[in-house]
Amino acid sequence: MTENNTAAKHSVFSIPTYEHRNSLYEELHTRPSPKIQSPCYISHLALIRDPDTVASEYDLVSSLCQRFSVNPPSADASCFYQNFGGFEFRWERHTEFSTYTFIRPDDGKDVPDFALSFIPKDWLNQLPGKLVVAINLLAKNDALDDADINHFFEGQRPVGSHVANGKAQVQTSFRLHSDGFGRFYVLNNGLNASQTGRLVQRLLELETYRLMALVGLPVARSLVAEVSSMEAQLAVLNQQIAEINMEEDERALLRQLSLIAAKIEQYRSDTNYRFSATNAYHALVGKRLDQVFEQRISGLQTMREFLERRLTPGIRTCDSVRDRLEDLSRRIHRTTSLLRTRVEVSIESQNQKLLESMDRRSSLQLRLQQTVEGLSVVAIGYYLLSLLGYGFAGMEEWGYPINKTIASGIAMPVVLGLVYMGVRRHISKINKK
Repeated sequence: MTENNTAAKHSVFSIPTYEHRNSLYEELHTRPSPKIQSPCYISHLALIRDPDTVASEYDLVSSLCQRFSVNPPSADASCFYQNFGGFEFRWERHTEFSTYTFIRPDDGKDVPDFALSFIPKDWLNQLPGKLVVAINLLAKNDALDDADINHFFEGQRPVGSHVANGKAQVQTSFRLHSDGFGRFYVLNNGLNASQTGRLVQRLLELETYRLMALVGLPVARSLVAEVSSMEAQLAVLNQQIAEINMEEDERALLRQLSLIAAKIEQYRSDTNYRFSATNAYHALVGKRLDQVFEQRISGLQTMREFLERRLTPGIRTCDSVRDRLEDLSRRIHRTTSLLRTRVEVSIESQNQKLLESMDRRSSLQLRLQQTVEGLSVVAIGYYLLSLLGYGFAGMEEWGYPINKTIASGIAMPVVLGLVYMGVRRHISKINKK
């Protein structure tokens, strides 16, 4: 039964229903917060995946379900939450990464693997994608003393604060430890299971989005030298434009500008998504910090203070490189337009000279044509008068009272007029064609 039919079956009216109405309602509930009873251990992994690993990711989750005799998710699922007996497993597929979260109750034993003690190592080693985030979180109801906290963070200096309106305390070092994981310590001072789950989810998302925001930083750093080089090249080309004397120089500079413009557009195309994602993730980090409601612990930096000092410069580096690329693109466009204008003006000047030359040639051709017309009239008239002269002479010899010389003189203007009119008429027909 389709979604529409299911909705119509339980509806009290028969108005046609939008085909995605149910999914729109369910969208707000696709990734609910877990209910977490402290004390517990939590391990969280986030891997950037390739587009062609979606099927293998689903197969791997299904294989874990088979090992623990749990029903697998549907083939089109983007998230999956299930209790596997000794631990709870949460899988979520995001736009460019997937997360795997394992929650295990604390049985009072010191377990080095935190929540991964029940997870087969061969299964973990098959996770598709590249690992970016790995977090171990310890949630306790009883406070650890300074020595235990120092041991937990392996001597690294933690930052932290009271959160959730003073009902919990969070500490972290924002560093990797000897096991390759970052660590969070959460002290529960009165949160229920739902509140603890929401707090833990926000902390895991905070660390995930923090690292995903910094994925663009190596990209930005790799472009700094190249962007600086292109800025220097553009400055040199702008100086050369002011010193151009030959048309060949204009075309050579235009070719160089086109090559730089193509390279800039390639960099912009390659980095646009990454830098946009960096800003989006950074905004989410700020939202998660707002949602935990930090209050200062005496002697410790708050997470917000630490991140604003350490994370913000990396984000600004990405923004700076993106802005420099955008500025270079605009400057290249203006310089190219200026140079094209110079080339067009030069071409127009050449065309003007060519038109003037053609105009002079046309004038000369007209004069030559007029001269030829005159000579043609004279030549043709001369030959016709010669022929008439022979006719007049013959008639005179025949006995007609005609004077050849007088008759030729009288016929001359008539012949020349008729020849001129005939030549002009013939030329007019040619011109019309």
